[in-house]
Amino acid sequence: MTAPILSPTIPRAFALLCALTLASALAQDPPVRPLKENAAPPALAGTESPAARLAAYRGELDAFRKAFGGARELPDVRFFLFGMGQRAKFIYREGKLLNATTGAIVREWKLASDTIVPSDYEVTLQTAKGTTVWIYEDKEAVWIDDDGELTVLDGTWHAVELPVFAGKQFPRVLRVLHQELLVNVTPAGPVPNFFVYKKPWYRDGAMMALAFRDTSNLGVIRDWIMGLREVYDRNNKGETEADNLGQALFLISLVADKTHPLVEKVLAEIPRFEVSEAVGKFIRGRSDFNEHPAYQTKWLKYGLGSLGLPDPYTVPRVADSYSALFWMDYQDTYVPGKDSDNRSAYPYLGWACDHFHGAKKSPIGNRDYPLTWEQNASQANYDGLKILDPIYVQQKLCAPHTWHAAEVFLYALTLRAR
Repeated sequence: MTAPILSPTIPRAFALLCALTLASALAQDPPVRPLKENAAPPALAGTESPAARLAAYRGELDAFRKAFGGARELPDVRFFLFGMGQRAKFIYREGKLLNATTGAIVREWKLASDTIVPSDYEVTLQTAKGTTVWIYEDKEAVWIDDDGELTVLDGTWHAVELPVFAGKQFPRVLRVLHQELLVNVTPAGPVPNFFVYKKPWYRDGAMMALAFRDTSNLGVIRDWIMGLREVYDRNNKGETEADNLGQALFLISLVADKTHPLVEKVLAEIPRFEVSEAVGKFIRGRSDFNEHPAYQTKWLKYGLGSLGLPDPYTVPRVADSYSALFWMDYQDTYVPGKDSDNRSAYPYLGWACDHFHGAKKSPIGNRDYPLTWEQNASQANYDGLKILDPIYVQQKLCAPHTWHAAEVFLYALTLRAR
């Protein structure tokens, strides 16, 4: 940097004092964002500096990792996603706000420093010219407060519910996991990660729906569910996966009833998977390219029961590596065996098994954000992550990931503050 030319009329000591004062001001914590009615989260925004709120979040993250399975290394890429629910999606990174679909720069600031507080859905920027900018998301929209000028980002004026999870043991972590779920709701429906998956999966969607039911956010996926007409999502190389039967019925039960046009189609498909043995009737087919009769029958029974439909099925008492993935009911039918509890590439498997067994062995990410991921998935288009950072493409890793986020969220939601 070229040294400033000092006017001969200004004493050097006075000029040096001015420079030091400016440097000191830029080094201090940015001011607290002024409270706006319904800001998210309303219990915290505007009460502490961004640095203090980030420190509180990191302290809770450390406690969470110690309570569960530690941390897993994720790429050192510092960013935050905006656009929960049916809102347009944006990426904040290094003083730029990008359209997450096209990569186009929406807003840009010459940056002195920034603070990302994931648990408050907020980024605070100190610009090179000494002004403060807040980008934040609340239950109404995504907002930019640029040195007192408040605007709404185009395409983000859609309502979502954003609980603060008071009374829970890890409320800040829950808020971030909830955001990782909501930000992956698209016009096409709820997807595992909107960069690499363009079509919803019934399995992941059902787990997301369990979380949204608990946070009064089923409205963000209602239209997708009401529009379902196919028995299978056919996302695994076109296979007709047997667990989709129960997942489709369960999803329908959340916003409709047994008169939904897909229900009749699902019921007509069940016989092709039926198996009758001395122990009773169940279903058996393929899910993730293998047979998982206990898991598939659990989902079917859960879906039938959710709609109040007749249920003549019995969960088979067989060793099934996916049986422990279904922790919502029928735990007394579990037969010990080799659980599919991958905690590295497919960490949702490990988290689901831990929830079933009451164990705490699974990790979250080692960064402030995101906390969840999936790696080396056979049907993921990792090239979609170039817009975020090429390292994700190289590692064949997407983050966040909604099945993972849902499993962590739903387990952590059961823990009350001590």
